[in-house]
Amino acid sequence: MGLSVGIVGLPNVGKSTLFNALLKKQQAYVANFPFATIEPNIGVVPVPDERLKKLAEVTKKAENMTNLPPEVPATVEFVDIAGLIAGASKGEGLGNKFLSHIRETDAICFVLRAFTDPDIIKKGVTDPKTDFEVLKIELDLADAEMVENHKKKKNAEPENLPLFSKKSFLVVLNVDEKDLKETLALEEKYAEELKVNKDQIIIISAKTESELSELTEEDQKAYLKDLGVEKSGLERLIQKAFATLGLITFLTAGEKEVRAWTIRLGMTSLMASGVIHTDFMKKFIKADVVDFNDFISNGGWKVCHELGKVRSEGRDYIMKDGDVVEFKIGS
Repeated sequence: MGLSVGIVGLPNVGKSTLFNALLKKQQAYVANFPFATIEPNIGVVPVPDERLKKLAEVTKKAENMTNLPPEVPATVEFVDIAGLIAGASKGEGLGNKFLSHIRETDAICFVLRAFTDPDIIKKGVTDPKTDFEVLKIELDLADAEMVENHKKKKNAEPENLPLFSKKSFLVVLNVDEKDLKETLALEEKYAEELKVNKDQIIIISAKTESELSELTEEDQKAYLKDLGVEKSGLERLIQKAFATLGLITFLTAGEKEVRAWTIRLGMTSLMASGVIHTDFMKKFIKADVVDFNDFISNGGWKVCHELGKVRSEGRDYIMKDGDVVEFKIGS
């Protein structure tokens, strides 16, 4: 399973700058993971995971490989729509045209303007609290229209309508670069102002993210250090999206590839096997599981087996984040 996030915002709030930074991140990783042909308003980006590099190094040594095995990260699909304006639910502007795309996503990311750039027009933009309310009202009105249309259908079967109000959401505050060092304080401030949980707030400078996307990984770290922050805004956005939706990753490691797989918290080993291939669930025998730290410190599967670090788990085992797993499947 993958994670999809719909990006929603008023015009000129930095949404396109943020999305373009995501697309550059996608292009940088295009050789590392497979994905289907995508539309111009959809970006598929990797989930930052330093564990994959360690898995690759250990696997190369354990299997006497000449080269490191490919790293395949978990991915997040970001869906961008044209800037919404008041009245979008009634067809005003271009937003309504793309609302159907957002209905299919797992979560909504509201982008609000909190930066000060006199050269960028603030048409329709007032302050973060008011803008947030405008966006939510437009989505609520669109929901109401969907419900009404559903009621009008003759002999319409009851169904689980994909309403925006049912979706988890995050709020990105697009700030000036100089404000990034105050990230924690700003997250608390806007959480209180917008009446949402602090874990749903992400402070980002879209302009900074755009500049970071042009740099090497080493230069990015140096740039972030100079700004007084540890992680990029995009990395924190992805991590908070996972946390908000209750998602975790398990890992597989072999000569073919080392890979991170996305599952929901609470999934069993049987259900997790189906994420790799649906046939695995029908032919499931057991799951060999090793704690990630044990796998790394002991040098891979062979030594972990010898030291008794590998647990044989049945189909009802509840998966944990960072489990390194090898599923045993019958013929």
